[in-house]
Amino acid sequence: MGIILGVIFHFIGGFASGSFYMPFKKVKGWSWESFWIIGGLFSWLIVPPVAAYLTIPGFADIIRNSSSQILGATFLMGLLWGIGGLMYGLGVRYLGMSLGNSVILGFCSAFGSLIPAIYYNYFPTPGKENLTISFMFHNTGGQLVLLGVLVCIIGIAICGRAGIMKEKSQPDAIKKESIKEFSLVKGLIIAIISGILSAFFNFGIEAGKPMAEVANHTWQLNHPDQGNFLFQNNVVFVVILWGGLTTNFIWCMILNARNKSFGDYTNKKTPLKANYLFSALAGTTWFLQFFFYGMGESKMGNGASSWILHMSFIILVANMWGIVLKEWKGVSSKTKTTITIGILTIIASVFIVGYGNSLPK
Repeated sequence: MGIILGVIFHFIGGFASGSFYMPFKKVKGWSWESFWIIGGLFSWLIVPPVAAYLTIPGFADIIRNSSSQILGATFLMGLLWGIGGLMYGLGVRYLGMSLGNSVILGFCSAFGSLIPAIYYNYFPTPGKENLTISFMFHNTGGQLVLLGVLVCIIGIAICGRAGIMKEKSQPDAIKKESIKEFSLVKGLIIAIISGILSAFFNFGIEAGKPMAEVANHTWQLNHPDQGNFLFQNNVVFVVILWGGLTTNFIWCMILNARNKSFGDYTNKKTPLKANYLFSALAGTTWFLQFFFYGMGESKMGNGASSWILHMSFIILVANMWGIVLKEWKGVSSKTKTTITIGILTIIASVFIVGYGNSLPK
C-alpha cells in the first residue's frame, strides 16, 4: 500500500510541476517578468512557510537555532538553483511546454547525477568516497549513470532536431498561436543552463539536512512507531527557496526597470484581479511538486525510484499540455515522430540513471 501511495504522490507532484506554467498563459497585458515574480512570491516566500507551519510544529525555531554555516550553505544552494529556476521559466517561454520541459528536465536528471560526482572527486569529503566521478568509471552503477547521461544527450539532440524541423515547417500563423516567442537557439542555451543549475536544489537539501533531522527527531519522539517524518524536508525548503526568491526578484526588478513594466502591477486596463489570481495559482502549483515529492519518497523509501518517477511524470504531463496547446500542430508526421523518439529517449535515460543510482556502491 505504501508503494501505491508513493506512486500516487509522485504523480500529483509531477502533475503540479508539469502544469504550473499553464495559469501564466491566462495572464493578460503583463510582461513576463511581472507575472513571473508575482508567482514567485507565492512559490518561494508565502506558500513554503505556510506548508511548514501546518506540518512542522516550531519550524521557525528550528531555523532560528540552526548555525549560520548551515543556513548560509542552504541559502547559497538555493541562490544558484534560483538561477536555474529563472532559466526554466525562460526555457518554457521560448521552447514551449513540450520541448522546453523535455530538454530542461533531461539535463537536470543527467547533470544532477554528474555534478556531485565531479565535486567530490576534486573536493574529497569523508563518507563520499564512493560518489566520485573516478569511482563511477569503475563501478557498475556508476557506469550505468554515465550511460544514462550519454543517452540523455542523444535524446536532447533528437529533440533539438525536432525543434529545427518544427521551426522550418510550421506555418507562422500556427506558430504564433502555440508559442508566441518560439526561439530554438535561445531556448536551448537557456535550457542547458537551467538543467545544470537546477541540480543545486539537491545540494540545498543536503546542506539543510541537519534542520530536517531535528524535525524528524522531534516527530519520532512523539510518534515512536511511525517511522520517518513524512514532512521533514518542509523546513529545509523554506531556506532554499529564500535563495531562489533572491535571484529571481533581483532579475525581475531589473527587467521591470529596463522594460518600464512596473506599471503592470497597478494597470487598471488589464484584468488585475485575474492576473494576480492566476499568477498566485501558478506559484502555488509550482511549490506543490516538492510537497508531494517529499511525501512520495517517504512512502517509497528509495530516492532513485522516486527521482525517476517524478521526472518521468513531469515530462509526460508537460507533453500532454503541449498537445493541448497545439504546440506541434501543422508539422509533418516525420517531425512528430522525431520529437516522440526524442522524448522517449530522454525518459529512458532517466530510468537508466535512476537504476544506476539505486545499485549498491
